[in-house]
Amino acid sequence: MARSVCIVSPGNLAANPRILKEADALHEAGYAVTAVVSDYSSGLRRFDTEIARHAPWKVVRAPRSSTERYVRAAASLAARLADELGQESAPAIAARAYGGPIGPLQQAAASVPADLYIGHYIAGLHAAGTAARQHQARLGFDAEDFHPGEERDDLRSEIVRVIELEWLPHCRHFTAAAPLIGAAYAERYDLAQPATVLNVFPLSMAPTQGTPPRDADVSLGAYWFSQTIGLDRGLQPFLQGMAKASVRVELELRGDDRWGHGSALLAMARDLGIGDRVRLLPMAAPEEMVRLAAAYDLGLSLETDVSENRQLCLTNKIFTYLLAGVPVMMSDTPAQRRLAPDLGDAAAVVPLSDPQAIAAAIDRLAAKLYAAKAHAAHLGRERYNWDVEKKALLASVDRAFAEEPCRR
Repeated sequence: MARSVCIVSPGNLAANPRILKEADALHEAGYAVTAVVSDYSSGLRRFDTEIARHAPWKVVRAPRSSTERYVRAAASLAARLADELGQESAPAIAARAYGGPIGPLQQAAASVPADLYIGHYIAGLHAAGTAARQHQARLGFDAEDFHPGEERDDLRSEIVRVIELEWLPHCRHFTAAAPLIGAAYAERYDLAQPATVLNVFPLSMAPTQGTPPRDADVSLGAYWFSQTIGLDRGLQPFLQGMAKASVRVELELRGDDRWGHGSALLAMARDLGIGDRVRLLPMAAPEEMVRLAAAYDLGLSLETDVSENRQLCLTNKIFTYLLAGVPVMMSDTPAQRRLAPDLGDAAAVVPLSDPQAIAAAIDRLAAKLYAAKAHAAHLGRERYNWDVEKKALLASVDRAFAEEPCRR
């Protein structure tokens, strides 16, 4: 009988391509895979349904609780008394206080017998941990972000610490989406460095042929995408750099504008005199992202200093662009600065505090666009793709099965 793996995440399937890749890789390696996810966003429900219809592995969708916000508020108050509670109670209370669909997610995960449970995000870690303990199975965690570094509030930070301290020492499988995320976790909890598994994509998503760049004297097409368009994504400095560049740049932003931030960016572009060169695009399915990116000359990964986590992460944007054959402009964070030498001419690192430097980087890229796009495509096909990177995931899972389950 095949060994079984249950992947647990509080988000929608369509919101997390990393889970899809993980499930596919484990299924291809012979594991019986079930993904327990949340029906968290109604806007993504149709994408989730389509993914589940074609997936070769099982999907269990936990409903979003109608009482979630009230449970979280009550649990947040209780968490302030955590020091007075027994050790067994504190993680459960902390998980409720953290928020998200923890109750339904925990019940759904516990209903799936498995040999290994892999949690994603804090709610997923707690749900996977409780299921692993109930079934005396192995526990794993995939740190897509440095979650302690996402919080600015002392209570929220303590909630994360209580949950991670409860479960991370029991993880037999531990991976991180960037080297600096893994190093931060190892230092924070005095653990062995987790294996790095980058947010890259399968070679099958790569365009069959490169898209020739535009004439640099006429226009350079820049592109940014995310689930939600925000004002803390480094886009304002890029707009200022666009306005100062010698080459004409056209920028398209893809994502949900539910908060009106895209409209605010359009207004800023108009004030800068480049309003006719910036457009908003609707959300699209995860499997379409590489193909859609291939139509551009420059991809943007402009992480800010809004949190410690943003300084340590390497987002899937970078590797989407590379697989599409598109060079990337990255902000000067420690993680992106560390990656840049490996990308060579396919990357430019810029300080968000200096729009003139951004403009100069745009002009330099335009002058060597053919070479930059060719090098990006080479990197995507030879190194930064899931066909290569999934080997680190499978090796970590193999090591987990060589160890004893979590029996506490």
